[in-house]
Amino acid sequence: MRLSVIGTGYVGLVAGACFADSGNDVCCVDLDRAKIEALSRGEIPIFEPGLEELVHRSVREKRLSFTTDLPGAVRGCQVVFIAVGTPPGENGDADLQHVLAAARDIGRAIDGPTVVVDKSTVPVGTADLVRAEIAKVAKAPFDVVSNPEFLKEGAALDDFLRPDRIVVGCDSERARAVMAELYAPFVRTEHPIFFMDSHSAELTKYAANAMLALRISFMNDIALLCEKVGADVDLVRKGMGSDKRIGFPFLFPGVGYGGSCFPKDVKALVAMGREYGLESEILRAVERVNERQKKLLVQKAVRHFGSLEGKRFAVWGLAFKPRTDDMREAPSIEIIEGLTGKGAEVRAHDPVAGAAARRHFGPRVVHCDGPYEALEGADALFLVTEWNEFRQPDFDRMKALMRQPVIFDGRNLYDPAKMRERGFTYHGIGRRS
Repeated sequence: MRLSVIGTGYVGLVAGACFADSGNDVCCVDLDRAKIEALSRGEIPIFEPGLEELVHRSVREKRLSFTTDLPGAVRGCQVVFIAVGTPPGENGDADLQHVLAAARDIGRAIDGPTVVVDKSTVPVGTADLVRAEIAKVAKAPFDVVSNPEFLKEGAALDDFLRPDRIVVGCDSERARAVMAELYAPFVRTEHPIFFMDSHSAELTKYAANAMLALRISFMNDIALLCEKVGADVDLVRKGMGSDKRIGFPFLFPGVGYGGSCFPKDVKALVAMGREYGLESEILRAVERVNERQKKLLVQKAVRHFGSLEGKRFAVWGLAFKPRTDDMREAPSIEIIEGLTGKGAEVRAHDPVAGAAARRHFGPRVVHCDGPYEALEGADALFLVTEWNEFRQPDFDRMKALMRQPVIFDGRNLYDPAKMRERGFTYHGIGRRS
């Protein structure tokens, strides 16, 4: 098929590259000329394992191209994806101006039967708005489909190429047939395509992310209770997760969730309910727990040291999760702001998010090329993101470099008893002290 993808952000670029890899002719469109020129030179603006190689191969084999010319990219396409940003507004509701602007531009450009697909995360009813915008200007027949993405940063290619499910909201047999053909290469292992109405498809995305955020915040509440009663959250988590009705995914306590999806989507779902006169007490509590959790390590440090004035702290991990350079809503931001706000010096390291961290913090933070460099003269280590290279470090080297052997482990990577045996003062999340 001939496809175009409007928007070369995280979702658009991954979708375009994966569709091209399965043999389609894909053109990715963006209004940012500098970004398109960089992509055309083979420069990938985001870190995602495997994406650079996939893009380079598809460009080399002439299945993937990049342009700022939306009309030229859309004309003659069977399917056009809208994958532009939907940032949260002041009340948490999604800002649809970019989605609707893209819809109008697509409507003016289509010159034959076209399926227009909402790939952006959008509130319920957006497909109706997109359809109305296109209808105002289109001179060719079209269908509008809602096809939310379920990509995990750091594992996006695997999620796209081998999805556990695909959700498609459409109201015509023609659109259904086109989407079934397009996704056929990705569901050969019998994973399902769920066809439904567009409203249900739009809500499915928000509901899934809110449930995952709920599990994280629930586990963080349990971890806090464990600290109060002298229980160990790792043992509690194992006992809970072995119940097949619950399972282990997203039952890991820590310093809260971040990224581009969970914070924004929980806020949007709360705003959506409020628009219809419903207050989601559960999701508002999820948000409150998450904000509390991001402050927890700094509170532990204050209890341990008293004043943080003049202290030097190392921070390992800045991205909101491993295998990405994304720092949107990252817990590291709240932690570092809390430490520096109390007069501490911070030396930080992340395997790939260094450039993003420099843009955010500037000279307020010492940005180190390696984890041990960050530890030099540190009064404590704050472990914030669970990169694999932090799991089994040289503890003797760490202890020799640090002024005080204190660790605040925001991801429970280390065993408390073993850390004490090595001479460290160890503070985890919900671990027995």
